[in-house]
Amino acid sequence: MLQGKKILLGVTGSIAAYKIASLASMLKKRGADVTVLMTENAVNFINPITFETLTGNKCLVDTFDRNFEFQVEHVSLASQADVFLVAPASADVIARAAHGVADDMLTTTLLACTCPKLFAPAMNTRMYRNPIVQDNLRTLARYGMEVIDPAVGRLACGDTGEGKMPEPETLCEYLIKALTPKDMAGLKVLVTAGPTQEKIDPVRYISNHSTGKMGYAIARAAMLRGAEVTLVSGRTSLEPPIGVRTVPVVSAADMAQAVKEAAPAQDIIVKAAAVADYRPAQAAEEKMKKGDGELSVALARTEDILAWLGAHRREGQFLCGFSMETEHVLENSRAKLQKKHIDMIVANNLRQDGAGFGTDTNVVTILTENETVELPLMSKEDVADRLFDHIMKYRRP
Repeated sequence: MLQGKKILLGVTGSIAAYKIASLASMLKKRGADVTVLMTENAVNFINPITFETLTGNKCLVDTFDRNFEFQVEHVSLASQADVFLVAPASADVIARAAHGVADDMLTTTLLACTCPKLFAPAMNTRMYRNPIVQDNLRTLARYGMEVIDPAVGRLACGDTGEGKMPEPETLCEYLIKALTPKDMAGLKVLVTAGPTQEKIDPVRYISNHSTGKMGYAIARAAMLRGAEVTLVSGRTSLEPPIGVRTVPVVSAADMAQAVKEAAPAQDIIVKAAAVADYRPAQAAEEKMKKGDGELSVALARTEDILAWLGAHRREGQFLCGFSMETEHVLENSRAKLQKKHIDMIVANNLRQDGAGFGTDTNVVTILTENETVELPLMSKEDVADRLFDHIMKYRRP
């Protein structure tokens, strides 16, 4: 996604400026052509030579630098740029950008750009909450620029609260989002992910080995392509994708309730969660003590969420399920496709190398009523993208 993209990074006078060196390096390693523009105050926090070394491009500070090729540099940069990120964005530069002031290289280039523009505010909490700053941020948004919410935590000034610039990894995700074509804009997508936990007693539960990686990759892919995404997730160690509404759940019953509440509004539903088929018929209120003999736990069936969706779908809604098998993969998966009245099912074999729980890769077969498409080993992110390629091909608005 970043290969060959022309990315402009605007760095302003904030202690968080040092983090942009990591971001510039990260983008360069992914094949992007990165140019950094700095305000005069920013050079007090980090040396321009750092950025020049990391990017291989001249770091621009002075609008009237005489050591340049014969072209109007800020106009030339603006015409080539695929995306412009101002990070950290100080209150001063936010104010100037919001009101069209172009009095240095950064703001002059920004004003000339027609590409997507993003701002990552970084400042003291009281400054960030100041109604003037908030009004300036709303002005930027009104003009079509994306304002990235700051992180919450301990600030350089010693205060704790809003105002921290997000980490470079998060900023990179926003850049990828800005550069991804929005073929799913206007669609609402529901994704389920992760395992469920069925309580035995206050200490123990029944669960499975799902890590949620596949479901989270699916939610991220839909978000990047412009969809409004709701992620219903069992307990995982994963950070939810940016820009995704996440609904945390624990048990199969919790997930069923969350899905039923959200389902009517959705255009596409992808059920990637590993939901327990059985739960303890009666959960103990106190810890069950170890005895000398064997212990049996009576199990009761949980609700089949995918079957419920198939029976209660609204017109035009596209349903996709997942089927993890250890034998007769295609036969069992096609039977599920028909029995549960869904449009598509994604089958994978737990015993196949590179597939299954906890891996960063997957090997899947996409089945519809009339087609079977086998995909090779690829990352779960690529699987998610290919999945939506097929969904967008098959769905009927």
